[in-house]
Amino acid sequence: MKISGKVCVVTGAGSGIGKALAERFAAEGAAGVVCADLNEGNAKAVAAGIRGLAVRCDVSSEADMKALADAAIAQFGRIDVFCSNAGIIERAGLEATAEQWRRTLEVNLMAHVYAARVVVPLMLAQGGGYIVATASAAGLLMQPDSATYTVSKHGAVAFAEWLSVNYHDKGIKVSCLCPQGVRTPMLLGPKGDRKSFLLEGSVSAEDAAARVVEAMDAERFLVLPHPEVGEYERRKANDRERWLAGMRRMRAKIESDPALRGDD
Repeated sequence: MKISGKVCVVTGAGSGIGKALAERFAAEGAAGVVCADLNEGNAKAVAAGIRGLAVRCDVSSEADMKALADAAIAQFGRIDVFCSNAGIIERAGLEATAEQWRRTLEVNLMAHVYAARVVVPLMLAQGGGYIVATASAAGLLMQPDSATYTVSKHGAVAFAEWLSVNYHDKGIKVSCLCPQGVRTPMLLGPKGDRKSFLLEGSVSAEDAAARVVEAMDAERFLVLPHPEVGEYERRKANDRERWLAGMRRMRAKIESDPALRGDD
């Protein structure tokens, strides 16, 4: 999949990886870029810089997702690439409330389902397309300080795999972005000064976007801005007991040092 001449839709495009994806697609010569975000002001700012279309969208609402696709079709006539990118994190374990679980699962998992239910029929009708799902290394491994994030991102990876199995041969290609630390507001906090164990080895949002474009060109499923994540996943599969012991040690280290916990 070459981006030049294609119509691309990106959710969570108001900041972070989504913003970088929208800007990279525009730089690659996209025929149109739709910047969707819950924060309409941020979406408009990004869209203005790349002559794109801004749409306010709550990805946890299937109706909003349908309205987003309708707006893209009305403006550009088709959707070639859909990046289901928006996400949230709740750093909580068993104390996470039912509402926290519901909200995290809606944004981090069900948003991918809602997107697919809207765009897959459109892509099938036009003869093909590309779906990029932003998950996380936590979807392959774990986020030790967040049960909700870990579970929702595992679900996102599994759903992307299911889409690939069922629709690849029908012309819809799927990639799944699974980065570790990316220097975005989710990692750095609203003031940009949050400490985290993920800062070491972190990459920029622009780096992540570049890896997505490379993966799409190769039609490769897993997008790993941190190649070591692939090795970690192999170790997990080869010796789960050893991997779990290692994760327990990491968890203990994080708990002992507030600077590593990501406390604001």
